[in-house]
Amino acid sequence: MSSQIANHLSNKCIGFIGAGVMGTAIIKSLLNNGQSTNQICVHEKDENKSADIATNLGVNLLGIDELATSCNVVFLAVKPQDLGDVLTTLKMDINVKTLIISIAAGKTTEFIEKGIGQNNPVIRVMPNTPAQIGKGVSAISAGKYATSEHMAVANALLSGCGIVVELPESQQDAVTALSGSGPAYFFNFVEEMIKSGISLGLSPQIAIELAIGTIVGAAAMLQESGLDAATLRKNVTSPNGTTAAALNVFSELDLSGMVNKAMAAAKNRAQELA
Repeated sequence: MSSQIANHLSNKCIGFIGAGVMGTAIIKSLLNNGQSTNQICVHEKDENKSADIATNLGVNLLGIDELATSCNVVFLAVKPQDLGDVLTTLKMDINVKTLIISIAAGKTTEFIEKGIGQNNPVIRVMPNTPAQIGKGVSAISAGKYATSEHMAVANALLSGCGIVVELPESQQDAVTALSGSGPAYFFNFVEEMIKSGISLGLSPQIAIELAIGTIVGAAAMLQESGLDAATLRKNVTSPNGTTAAALNVFSELDLSGMVNKAMAAAKNRAQELA
């Protein structure tokens, strides 16, 4: 977190409505980057989660009304289907200057602005689960009343979770399909690699170790080599070799079409949640 933004938030309260996987990941990243437990307030309707948060993180537990009046930044980290009810309660007490940052999938800034009923700055975020280990990607988009300063604050708050990119809100559903849901595609592919390795005679332990090591190494090459994915694929594919034989099967089964259809389905579902 930049010193400028850290100073800007030094006396401010950051609230979270909802503390599921993503909400908790952001809270932990803030604590790891120097925010005080006294600066973080959480409302979580699940009593077991509330108890865990109080015990493990030491942050303040508040009702929505208290959080609305106390916090300068409020993260909406609830399920999309619960957001409408949350906004109905939140709008009764929230200050018009409070920055609202939403990670509720599919829900637009306009939906939130209308739900609040006043000109609060709203920023929409699509994070992903590697944020839990500081390796995530968060795409942020400004609502009607959010300024560049608000975007800078959101960027700083989320930077502890990994990469932050700014883009128009019209592209958020595509982001959901690519990076938001993307880790699940990746995990699914690795699952199948492991199963296939076992079916070909490897022990489960060796299949897991080889699959994970291969994927981690390939990802590092993609990030560090300066070469694009197509070039790296070609570099490992000898004509009529083993890799070519495998890739030919992917081509015959229309891997490209499958990926396109899968991501389109994710994007369409995000639009349905709006």
